[in-house]
Amino acid sequence: MKRLFTLFILFIIYGCGDKLPVIDDFNNSSYKLINQNNQETIFPDFVKGKIVVMNYIFTNCPDICPLSTNNMRLIQEKLKREKVDNVQFVSLSFDPENDIPEVLRKFAGIRNLDLSNWTLLTGDKSVTDAVIKKVGVMAVPNDSTVFKSGRKIYYFIHTDRIQLIDVEGKVRKNYKGSTINVDEIVADIKKLHQ
Repeated sequence: MKRLFTLFILFIIYGCGDKLPVIDDFNNSSYKLINQNNQETIFPDFVKGKIVVMNYIFTNCPDICPLSTNNMRLIQEKLKREKVDNVQFVSLSFDPENDIPEVLRKFAGIRNLDLSNWTLLTGDKSVTDAVIKKVGVMAVPNDSTVFKSGRKIYYFIHTDRIQLIDVEGKVRKNYKGSTINVDEIVADIKKLHQ
């Protein structure tokens, strides 16, 4: 009976899954980073008051990061079509030694990203490492190949993640970035707008 009562209370609190629980919280955090225009940016301060869709990337990635980034672009386009505003897109590189602002700008340009509400971030490695550690994103260097010309191809094994963060800096949901259901995250963003 006690267990049934507990389930009933949880059902009332979460209302058939309409609420998004708080997974983590960026409040009381402050990370000094640099955006794609080489401007100092304090995260999460610069997105306070906005819903944030965020992924974690490195620009040399051959598979997951381009898929995740393209899915974010599709989310951005769908939100614009449906006139859902107050959403900021953020891509944080966990490879700041290579992903300098100029490289991030080129990455955005090749992918035709609309930067009107999308910021790409890099910075000191200790800072980017602190951000990804905070949210449980793993990025482990993998095998590299160096060609006779000196050109190097390198990889990371990393978490495939897009995160939804509310206007108060609370992480509300994690999604698999490369295979995310665009309709699902758009519906979740609309829940946060209510």
